[in-house]
Amino acid sequence: MNKKDEKRNQQSNIKSFGELEIKDDFMFGVIMRNPRYCKPFLETILGISISNIEYPKTQKAIDITANAKSVRLDVYVEDENNTTYNIEMQVGINKNLPKRSRYYQGMIDLNILEKGEDYKNLKRSYVIFICTFDLFGKGRHIYTFENRCLQDYEIGLGDETTKIVLNTKGTMDDVSPKMKRLLDYIDGQKASDEFTRELETAVNDVKENEKRGLEYMTLEMRYRELFEQGIEQGIEQMQTALRMLKEGKLSVEEISLYSGLAVEQVLKMKNEL
Repeated sequence: MNKKDEKRNQQSNIKSFGELEIKDDFMFGVIMRNPRYCKPFLETILGISISNIEYPKTQKAIDITANAKSVRLDVYVEDENNTTYNIEMQVGINKNLPKRSRYYQGMIDLNILEKGEDYKNLKRSYVIFICTFDLFGKGRHIYTFENRCLQDYEIGLGDETTKIVLNTKGTMDDVSPKMKRLLDYIDGQKASDEFTRELETAVNDVKENEKRGLEYMTLEMRYRELFEQGIEQGIEQMQTALRMLKEGKLSVEEISLYSGLAVEQVLKMKNEL
């Protein structure tokens, strides 16, 4: 398959507005902006009761310094107990999720704490990834991570950070029936209880909203533009790296620096010559 065919196939995977499901990033972000859905969503996942949630910003952008990698969070909310929740929907398989969760956690903490402020003011936080694939391959619906002592698992670090990876395709009997129905609905199955039917109604209401449709079309057009620019830029980077490799005058690290490709990519190209 040539580059043009590959690009055409990838572009064809972009859904129309009417095809969107709750697991699609745009739809998920819109639905979760409403506390009527976001609050019970969190309560179902965490098995807790939340009185109230607030939205500092939805799709919150965090950019600490000009040279730092900025992040845009799908959903970022706080509750009445000064706890923060970051919820991310992940449809495409991404092996970098663990380090992404680490980076998100660090950026959230840096954003919370003002310069010179005491560390005790850091809030309890949850970083939650909802995946339509099993990142760890163990069949669990939920993987919860906290910092604990390797020599004695009963000793927790007490930093009040929790990372949760949900798997809509889990096979184990490890979550409540309500949570299982929610994950099944996200995975594309029919709504089967009161809450999932409410979510289904909310999704259909969004699809009938002309303003949301125009918003999505604008984002889709921008995505296509960026996608095409990225493809062209990627081809140019690979051509540059290949030319330098054939000349044989520069190291892999130098070629990486000049071409903009990762060292691993350049090394792979070198081994395939």
